[in-house]
Amino acid sequence: MNKNRLFVVNKPADIGCNLFLSKIKKKYNVKKAGFSGTLDPLASGVIIIANRQNTKLFRFLKKSPKKYRATLHFGVNSKSLDTENIQSIENVDEVDLSKIEKISKELITTITYSPPKFSAKKIDGQRAYDLARKDVEFETKKIETTIYEFKILEYKHPHLTFEISVSEGGYIRSIAAILAEKLGTFGSLSSLERLSEGDFNCAMYQNEESLNPINFLNLEENFYLKDYEDISLGRVLKKEDFKSQDDGEYFLVKEGFLSIIKICNDEVFYELNRVELC
Repeated sequence: MNKNRLFVVNKPADIGCNLFLSKIKKKYNVKKAGFSGTLDPLASGVIIIANRQNTKLFRFLKKSPKKYRATLHFGVNSKSLDTENIQSIENVDEVDLSKIEKISKELITTITYSPPKFSAKKIDGQRAYDLARKDVEFETKKIETTIYEFKILEYKHPHLTFEISVSEGGYIRSIAAILAEKLGTFGSLSSLERLSEGDFNCAMYQNEESLNPINFLNLEENFYLKDYEDISLGRVLKKEDFKSQDDGEYFLVKEGFLSIIKICNDEVFYELNRVELC
């Protein structure tokens, strides 16, 4: 993997993303690589991997919405809202399926909630999960998540399996806990699998094949009307020298190289320049 690559891998459960990335780097004998879309250690599924210059592309990729398959275990009380920090398991009453379907449909909206305390959110410079493991009292800042789809797959009490599609940054553990609370009960996730991140999905696992970044950019293509050597040399650019002159971010492709520019208030800025395409 000595060239720029972008590909999708299937992270197994029970391993952290950073440790998994180190295994990928060792597998392909590469020093510089990164991933987008952190998964909990207990979760499995889609992780986007890039190496070398392609690590700079993550913020420009189509990575939303994110789709998950999860199982909620009613009656499980866990500090982390999953199987990692279980405090107790109780027998709770079965919930009517029609009520579950009704409440799940009501959740298809934008909701505001607090992320789990066992999360990678930073609190005064420290990871929330580090503070939570030390039993330090703190509050996480509320976030917004848009739920685009909530589909019940199976309910065999006390296990509810569902698929959910959410905006970037959503916490399925918290959403499952909200669902349980609205049903008048409680529970925690017993499994979580990410099926897709935007245009990146589990069908791409096979052979971890290299993907063309151009097909996954969340940008419009633009065209420079003068000598592309200006861009290759990083010269000052003028808005009127581009085909599209509206404010926004654009990608440019020339002779196997990708550049990203931003037009704002009649000025042109380089966001990324001369990333080699393979």
